[in-house]
Amino acid sequence: MALTAPAANAESTTTALPADPVLARLIEESLAARPELARAEAVVHAQQERIPQEGALPDPMLQVGVQNDGFTSIEIGRMETSWVSLMASQTFPWPGKRGLRREVATLGSAQATTQVSRARLSAEADVRRAYLDLLLARDRLELLGRLEAIWKQSADVTRILYDAGKAPQSDLLRSELELARNKQRRFALEAEERSRIQTLNRLRNRPLDEPIATSAHIRDLVAPSALGGRFSPEQALARSPELAASRLETSRASKYVELAQRSYYPDLTVGAGIMGRGSLPPMWLVTVGGPVPVFSGDRQSRAVAENRAWDGAARSDVTTLEQIVRLRSEERRTAFAALLQTIEVYDHGLLVQSEATASSPLTQYEVGKVTFASVQEANIGLIADSDGYLAAIAAAHRLLIAEAEVSLSPTAMPSGSLGGQGAMPGAGAPSMDATSAGAAVDSRGAAPTGGSSSGM
Repeated sequence: MALTAPAANAESTTTALPADPVLARLIEESLAARPELARAEAVVHAQQERIPQEGALPDPMLQVGVQNDGFTSIEIGRMETSWVSLMASQTFPWPGKRGLRREVATLGSAQATTQVSRARLSAEADVRRAYLDLLLARDRLELLGRLEAIWKQSADVTRILYDAGKAPQSDLLRSELELARNKQRRFALEAEERSRIQTLNRLRNRPLDEPIATSAHIRDLVAPSALGGRFSPEQALARSPELAASRLETSRASKYVELAQRSYYPDLTVGAGIMGRGSLPPMWLVTVGGPVPVFSGDRQSRAVAENRAWDGAARSDVTTLEQIVRLRSEERRTAFAALLQTIEVYDHGLLVQSEATASSPLTQYEVGKVTFASVQEANIGLIADSDGYLAAIAAAHRLLIAEAEVSLSPTAMPSGSLGGQGAMPGAGAPSMDATSAGAAVDSRGAAPTGGSSSGM
């Protein structure tokens, strides 16, 4: 039976992408197929099975024996000290120990449940990120198609002018060079697209090369400006599975301290037996015993000190995680605000100006008013600005996905580089990697949670 994730997972459906039936289907298939989620649920089941074990009494002891006088003959029934015995004993832990052990196991089960929550949050976020990357790769391929069309038109114009003796051969060679470069960029983007498809298929346990059709585009995403309120350190603190597990660990550690303190009190073993002596009257026996803590200075006292130290370590882990969760949420909010400003610049003039700048140079080049270098710069600038706009929107939604995931990974701040226009589509590293503006690192790290040992 599938286990239900805790309430902390409820916000994992934060709308970082629009209501897309393709995305919804991919997420559903991934949640049903991810082995990581199945493993987390199996661990919860295993931890739940420990609870009754920890609360159970030790197994009783049953003994059968013979006592006989001499070695030459069986003297049972003739000698008073010869008999067949049947004895049973049961150990009873000191009052409170069984309850504490059961509470520790219950808290361990609750901790395992937080891992189910983490697995679900990460599984959905992984699909959303991969889907976002796929949309961006396909949109960049469309941009590259636009650029190729522009360069083909430029090459045609340049060839006509060159044939008429109105343009130097260098212009013709440069236009052909740009067309060749575009082929290289297309190869890189097509490889990236295939990689994103393979990632999504792995996440839903399908053949890696199974096609995934999409109709959405990066520009179709919900406007980031409408989603800025999704960043909340307080909500992140309430929803973090790692922080929930760490807080449960402090409860476990305190229970281990109580259990160690009770180790001074012995577990009592009660026994009873009957000795049959044949024709002689039977005998019976009742015993009560337990260990004497004569070495408590080296055993019980040390166990108490050990578990108090684990308790202190667990509480320090909680403080550390609270600081990290709050910091990561604030980092994402800061990066998101910077990206909103960047997107606003694109929306309120930059794209329009870039379009206007690129619209006339080719016509002016035909009549000899500008150089081919001006045509080249205007066209590359237009596509680079369009690509930068798509990358900024994707980066903003990446931050929203990371916030919904309550990721503990550091967030790269938007670049303050003065290098000018962004990279061309398909040039350089794959889009939106960990160094891209506002992109969240995919790997997720968790601060260690303290372990406890009962020392019993």
